[in-house]
Amino acid sequence: MYGIRFNGKHSYEDLGITIAEKNAGYPDKEKIKVKIPFSNVEYDFSEIYGEQTYSNRSLTYTFNVISKKPTTQKINAIETNLSNWLMNSNGKQKLYDDSTPNYYYLAEVEGGLNFAELWNHGKLTVTFTAYPFMISELEEGHDIWDEFNFELDVSQITEFEVNGSLEVVLYNIGTPSLSPTIETTAPMEIMKDGVTYSIPSGRSKSSDFKLIPGENELTITGNGTIKFLFYKELI
Repeated sequence: MYGIRFNGKHSYEDLGITIAEKNAGYPDKEKIKVKIPFSNVEYDFSEIYGEQTYSNRSLTYTFNVISKKPTTQKINAIETNLSNWLMNSNGKQKLYDDSTPNYYYLAEVEGGLNFAELWNHGKLTVTFTAYPFMISELEEGHDIWDEFNFELDVSQITEFEVNGSLEVVLYNIGTPSLSPTIETTAPMEIMKDGVTYSIPSGRSKSSDFKLIPGENELTITGNGTIKFLFYKELI
């Protein structure tokens, strides 16, 4: 039965609750515009730091609150159990929606629960505040053929053997830029867009090195194996 998994429980498998309605909202672009006085000219500074940013998104679910032996007291007890499950996440947690397998949202209920009680049943509506993008559970470059999505995935190699110098292309098919985790067996250098990044041996990650949406051409210098670990993020 369709449901969501959040804060350690599944709405149907663990709580026996079905979903009556779902509204997955979209993030808004955060626009920073300046209009020149006494003119029709307007400047957009939204990407002044390199890329467009987005607001949080809302995810709204309405749960059917019912019982095999319905009474007002039983229905209110179920609603109390649901409300505590949803509210006690202590910050944003992974939210899995059965309708979008292999992806999750980072979400939290900040408030705004609404319970419509009709004596022996009811509906509980909850709105999550979520990170703008849904995040893939499967890292880029995975070879799980049964999980490959021809509409959303791209087949690519993310692990390379370097002997001297090697030119490669990595694809970020998501919306925001990503900082990959890099694993190497020896120190290496990566040149991207004219900038050289020093990569230490072992596992590392730097917010300075990012993969922009689309193609990323890299020149890797060194000797050993290097692997890029990253997960696409989609609206």
